[in-house]
Amino acid sequence: MSRPKLKITPFEMRTLSWWKARENKIDMDPPYQRKGRLWSPTDKAYLIDSILNGFDVPKLYVADFTFRDSKLNKKRLPYAIVDGKQRFEAIFEFFDNKVVLNPDFVLNENPSLRLGGLGYQDLVHNPNYADVAEVFENYNLSVMSILTDDEALINELFVRLNRSKPLTGAEIRNAMAGPAPGIIRQLAKLEFFTSSVSFSTNRGQDLNAAAKILMFEFHREPQDTKKVILDSFVKDAAKNRNQLELAARHAYEGLMDLTTIFLPNDKLLASAGSVPVYYWFIRSLKVDQLSRVRDFLVQFEQERRQNRTAAQGKTATVRPDSQLLSYDQYNRNTNDLQSHIERIEILRSRFQRYLQKSRTATSIAKSPN
Repeated sequence: MSRPKLKITPFEMRTLSWWKARENKIDMDPPYQRKGRLWSPTDKAYLIDSILNGFDVPKLYVADFTFRDSKLNKKRLPYAIVDGKQRFEAIFEFFDNKVVLNPDFVLNENPSLRLGGLGYQDLVHNPNYADVAEVFENYNLSVMSILTDDEALINELFVRLNRSKPLTGAEIRNAMAGPAPGIIRQLAKLEFFTSSVSFSTNRGQDLNAAAKILMFEFHREPQDTKKVILDSFVKDAAKNRNQLELAARHAYEGLMDLTTIFLPNDKLLASAGSVPVYYWFIRSLKVDQLSRVRDFLVQFEQERRQNRTAAQGKTATVRPDSQLLSYDQYNRNTNDLQSHIERIEILRSRFQRYLQKSRTATSIAKSPN
């Protein structure tokens, strides 16, 4: 059997204006991509500085679908970015005046010009700066054309191009072949991750948490979630597609339950490491218990904070709760199997105590004086 082919060749010289005119014809978010807009305004302005001062800009890699139909062209656009999304975004945003030159910008060819704080629109509409705008418009970006019908080869290319960059485990797994990365992406698009969590998702923290939940469901019990274990799961899950699909359905249903429990941007979900534990704890509860979960967790977190204060000797009249101290200890190693098991068990036992106290209080309140 012949090996799938990957052909990489330079595009004919294309100016920034040419690419800007085709901005809406570029798929900026193919499945393997990292999340965009990670560059700060200063970083973006520095790229524009490099362009205006004639410095080299690293190559960009674009899947080219203009020559034939491809099964990879899901959005039916002529191009899809493989590597260089942040650079394209910075360039397009400068054209739109959403990015401006850094205050200390110096044009090497004419240092006397005061261009700091200006955007492209400011340059092009000022006769004194129009030639600077023209330099930007006509800059020839080095873009490589990728021709292939094999998604695994594009994913591999993306990972290879980013090997020298600090990719997170979630970002690397997102570019792996097989069905698991697509399922994880779909789970991360659910309202729980897009609305309820309050931790940052800029570097794939949502994908990481979704992968852990999917792996728990796949094995029907908590697992060690260190990077090497998650990577192995994502690679090997395709060997049992039926089990993977069943795990995906259970994870979907479980995450929908979590959405009904937590608030938008919930302070209880400030740490991605807590999500798999909360998920598996809540998964074991009865439907009529779900409405009590958030109040319990709020109280539980308050007790943990008070207990840490007592353990530090700041509250002499209160003895520290050893179970809560154990929870804090396990919470420092959020990927260990034993940490998952112990934290889930502590939550379960304390939730039952919480329910029992609530029932007792209700019984007392209803009893006749």
